Amino acid sequence: MLQCRRAHVRAVLPHDALQSHRPTLLNVPGFISHLYWNKTDPSLLCCMKVVFNFCYIWKNGHAAPILYAAWAEAGFVKEADLINLRKIDSDLEGHPTPKLEFVDVATGSLGQGLGAACGMAYTGKHFDKSSYRVYCMMGDGECSEGAVWEAMAFGSHYNLDNLVAVIDANRLGQSEAAPLKHDMDVYRRRCEAFGWNTYVVDGHDVEELCKALWQAQQVKGKPTMIVAKTFKGRGLKGIENTDNWHGKPLPKDRAEEAIKDLESQIQNPNKTICPELPNEDTAPADLSPITLPSPPNYKIGDKVATRKAYGVALAKLGQSSPRVVALDADMKNSTFSEMFHKAYPERFVECFIAEQNMVSVAIGCATRDRTVAFASTFAAFLSRAYDHIRMAAVSESNINLAGSHCGVSIGEDGPSQMALEDIAMFRAIPTCTLFYPSDGVSTERSVELAANTKGICFLRITRPELKVIYDPKEKFEVGVAKVLRQSDSDQVTVIGAGVTLHEALTAADQLASEGVNIRVIDPFTIKPLDAATIVSSARATGGRIITVEDHYREGGLGEAVLSAVGEEPGIMVTRLAVNRIPRSGKPQELLDLYGISAKHIANAVRQTFAN
Repeated sequence: MLQCRRAHVRAVLPHDALQSHRPTLLNVPGFISHLYWNKTDPSLLCCMKVVFNFCYIWKNGHAAPILYAAWAEAGFVKEADLINLRKIDSDLEGHPTPKLEFVDVATGSLGQGLGAACGMAYTGKHFDKSSYRVYCMMGDGECSEGAVWEAMAFGSHYNLDNLVAVIDANRLGQSEAAPLKHDMDVYRRRCEAFGWNTYVVDGHDVEELCKALWQAQQVKGKPTMIVAKTFKGRGLKGIENTDNWHGKPLPKDRAEEAIKDLESQIQNPNKTICPELPNEDTAPADLSPITLPSPPNYKIGDKVATRKAYGVALAKLGQSSPRVVALDADMKNSTFSEMFHKAYPERFVECFIAEQNMVSVAIGCATRDRTVAFASTFAAFLSRAYDHIRMAAVSESNINLAGSHCGVSIGEDGPSQMALEDIAMFRAIPTCTLFYPSDGVSTERSVELAANTKGICFLRITRPELKVIYDPKEKFEVGVAKVLRQSDSDQVTVIGAGVTLHEALTAADQLASEGVNIRVIDPFTIKPLDAATIVSSARATGGRIITVEDHYREGGLGEAVLSAVGEEPGIMVTRLAVNRIPRSGKPQELLDLYGISAKHIANAVRQTFAN
């Protein structure tokens, strides 16, 4: 409790108007004191992400100062740095991020922390087979997020008894009371209904918290939820348990009053407590490059769907490295991740139809470089998880997402299943590499490259079978395009990817029979895009470019090309794309209907001369 009080004092030291949310800081120091002085090896402070240290996700992002204060008390953060909280030259940001060595996952977007904690706990229990435990601190307000309950279902389904979550039930949300207020019995019954071992405690009673945390370690086969009844602004007259203090700083006199009161409770400021040391029972990760054990086994002219080639490559990578793991959202027989599941069932995580949680679990699995995680589902359904993907970038996460069934080329299933926004979605993520392979060979190499690429990787894979156009020995690089048709008399550069690349090749054959030659480019990666190849090709073809994509016009391949050539004089880009919400139909019918088939490409080429 001594360290708790001292950290508590340090948390309320800053009283700049921007450094707010102080009433929240008075809810949770007891939990922090138990973890940071009973579960952390101080000799490891210089490398807090060593795998055998406990894992802790702080979802009460606004209460970050108490986290920073705890680390200051432990000696990892200088007390003087606390005064720089939230300033532009300080890494002590308004919500914790992995810029700090002791933060695994960025927080601030509510409802996501428990899913990441589930991924970390699953990794510890099933992949590392280690004794480290995972703790997740949550707010009561965020329990309205559906992602919380997706994670709750996941945690109990997989018996994650190395996972403890704590709900800080302080009754108050941002603008009014949280739905359940202080109805602790309802909290208990809901958590128990989701299969969690549940304790309801006084969140201000450190001994009661410690007892619950100790009891949680004795429970086998279930994760534990501790519902801690707390009062926001505890001990501050006129502020405790009152509305409208969210995001507001304490007046200077009230802050000084709180500090004085807290300091009076420290009976022996020089006393030290020796923490319980973690077990060093987890091997360090092998971070050497991961390569396909054999080249792609296709012949030019063979037909294979890129989604199937994804499954083949994933299973092959699993042979190369035990760090490779796969996750899916009950689509493994469509994404072909089932091939990995059949080969390595112990490294496959079925996340069921809960795409948000799948992404967060993947983030958790990938922390501390424990795994190389590939998560797959229909690309359309990844849009549901976009906020989780956005936060994965903030978390500096290295995860690989494969989205199948892209565009109208999926056919009869209709628009609800057609990913037509996904390129735009992933292009907007700063740390994302976007692969768009067009045959089996390039798909397998995309998977191999993704496994070794930092940041978020998105692989756009398609349903129809496509002809193999590359030799198995072909080399691929991130950001390097392939020029598939080229002559000295090319008059237009046509850029397509996936299905539309094959339509462009068909159009090239049709036009060649008319005496018109076009240059055809496979971009391979949409982000980064090979601007140099595109610009040089455009210069060689009279400045004329046509892009064709099985995607909406907004944010897709065409706009990526426009961005690449926007400052180049004399280059004109014509874009062919899906321009309205589509309907069901046969794949070729839909390509024709929405103007992205070979026929429309050939017409667009002819039109460039007519203009």
